[in-house]
Amino acid sequence: MLKDITLGQFFPGDSLLHRLDPRTKIVSVILFVVSLFLTGSWGYLLCFLFLAWCVKTSGIAPKMILKSLKPLVIILIFTGVLNMLYTPGDPLFHFWIITVTKQGVWNAFFMMFRIVMLIAATSMLTYTTSPIALTDGLERLLSPLKRLHVPVHEFAMMMTIALRFIPTLIEETDKIMSAQKARGADFETGSLIRRAKALVPILVPLFISAFRRADELATAMECRLYHGGEGRTRLNTLVMQRIDRIALCVVVILCAAVIALPRLMG
Repeated sequence: MLKDITLGQFFPGDSLLHRLDPRTKIVSVILFVVSLFLTGSWGYLLCFLFLAWCVKTSGIAPKMILKSLKPLVIILIFTGVLNMLYTPGDPLFHFWIITVTKQGVWNAFFMMFRIVMLIAATSMLTYTTSPIALTDGLERLLSPLKRLHVPVHEFAMMMTIALRFIPTLIEETDKIMSAQKARGADFETGSLIRRAKALVPILVPLFISAFRRADELATAMECRLYHGGEGRTRLNTLVMQRIDRIALCVVVILCAAVIALPRLMG
């Protein structure tokens, strides 16, 4: 299960999505997510087709997207069940105090579909954008907040470091679990309380490892004379190219169509 978590991983490539400016991709993902919450059934179809085109263009294997969804299966099922049970409408099934309606089934399907596309879109952002580029993009987008004395650079750096170390901590957790299983530990059987207690031998060395890595990272940054964003220069300066402007226009038009289509169809 831990190996199925791919959040924060970056897959180098030379596709169109890899070459886009990180600011373009960040803004596009934000617009895409917003449009998912403002659209209806036909809009979801457009969003799905656009997302499928992005996956194919990026060169990322579709199984990686499906792999990123595995840890969320329980959340998806829970969301679907809640929508089926608590949405009023025409009854399809009734047992005791449980009533499943036609509208509930549709709402459950579209809600789960929305979550899947949301996770897939954000995963594509990290899959095709390096941590350094993501940091620079976030910092440039949030740069107007510097006038309000907001530590934009530090904020962007913390977010990127957190994303970067997710795969590392997952790998470390997997190694610790394998070592504990080799010593006879059992994490899958017994009551909920027993399984929770069995996690203690994992959490303690994991926290120690995380603090050690954080200390090593801080030492490495100090040795390289890192002093935050003040006076910092960049090897590669972000410049919006023509392809970025075209991509943003396409995403804006798509989002407008996705939001307006259900209203026109209705």
